[in-house]
Amino acid sequence: MDISISSSSIKLGQFLKLANLVETGGHAKELISSGEVAVNGDTVTARGHELIDGDVVSIPSASVTATVVADGGDGENDYFDERTANDDFDPEKWRNL
Repeated sequence: MDISISSSSIKLGQFLKLANLVETGGHAKELISSGEVAVNGDTVTARGHELIDGDVVSIPSASVTATVVADGGDGENDYFDERTANDDFDPEKWRNL
């Protein structure tokens, strides 16, 4: 399964949530710190590990590939997660742009 990201890199913990491999950041932290996450076959224990295009992330139940999608600046590929949004940000306003 390929997961597209719209920037040149993404942190491992964020990627696990984006790919729906974990439900929360806490679960991602537990998986990573316990050595259950591998990137390109190597165990990674740093939640802030930067993934780049083509990296393959594996956990015991799945394996996914990070794929970079070039964002032409039109915002078409923006990703918004309401659960982690700043409280001052209005998601309805963002959706209606």
